[in-house]
Amino acid sequence: MSAAAFAAVMMLTCPPADMGGADQAVAGTTIAQPVAAGSVAPDQSAPTAASPVAGAPQADVPPPQSTTPDTDIVVSGRRHAPGDPLAAINQQSYEATQAVDRAVVGPVARSFERTVPKPARDGLRNFFINLHEPIVFVNYLLQLKPGKAAETAGRFVINSTVGVAGLVDVAKRHPINLPRRKNSFADTLGYYGVKPGPFLFLPLIGPTTLRDLIGGGVDRMMMPLYLGAPFNKPVFNIGTGGVHMLDRRAEFDDQLNQLRAARNPYIATRSYYLWRRQAEIDGLHGRKIAPFDLDLGKRSISEVTAKPVPPAATPAPAQPVK
Repeated sequence: MSAAAFAAVMMLTCPPADMGGADQAVAGTTIAQPVAAGSVAPDQSAPTAASPVAGAPQADVPPPQSTTPDTDIVVSGRRHAPGDPLAAINQQSYEATQAVDRAVVGPVARSFERTVPKPARDGLRNFFINLHEPIVFVNYLLQLKPGKAAETAGRFVINSTVGVAGLVDVAKRHPINLPRRKNSFADTLGYYGVKPGPFLFLPLIGPTTLRDLIGGGVDRMMMPLYLGAPFNKPVFNIGTGGVHMLDRRAEFDDQLNQLRAARNPYIATRSYYLWRRQAEIDGLHGRKIAPFDLDLGKRSISEVTAKPVPPAATPAPAQPVK
């Protein structure tokens, strides 16, 4: 298998570069909501009992007996969810991608995680994060946030020098305390009110929207300009991109398994992606971010990737009157 083909297979089911944050819709966009236990998914409908006509005599009709008590009711008439006009094509792409992931990409990524020591994997992850810092810097300037842009520039300088080309995230440690922030041109578009457009699930990219696809293209065009050789060489990018995607796929493994365990994995994946992108843009505006709650009997997605809304203060118990 050629290097290009191998990298393409590696990228099939990995989340997009910034799906993990800002880590992967704007106000006013309808987002598919996660399905709660016992409820009906946005793309599904449920039969309802006919209401009796007012004033009509009610006959003592015995309730219908179900001949298949252990089978689910299947309703074939579905409507496309808002923002997903290509749902049929997207779902086919999703299913094909998951099949390749189960057979090839997932096992290779887990083998990579077991074989490569954690310090080495952390160093590689920090290296790739550091390469994206100039993109974060430019987009904070475009969003008129000079303070965060200055902090990002400081992180890049410190980690590129003291941190040995970004292998060690020295800037986030005490006493420097410059946190890592994610930003992209797609976030800038969303920040200024550009709607996400149709949802897409693309074989080599994964879940995205038209806005995110355009924004990601701009980011990828910027990197060779400010990095220069060898990062502007296709062969080098294929090799490093393959390693980066393996690491991201291994990091995303638990969340992917949770999404696959949902009643409708495609709808869960779409809802999670759109929620995450909305949360990133809300964060740029300083809005409260509601947690993502997927009905899987687990909460690790909410706990790991969202800033939960603080619970309301519990009033103190009333004191007995003496």
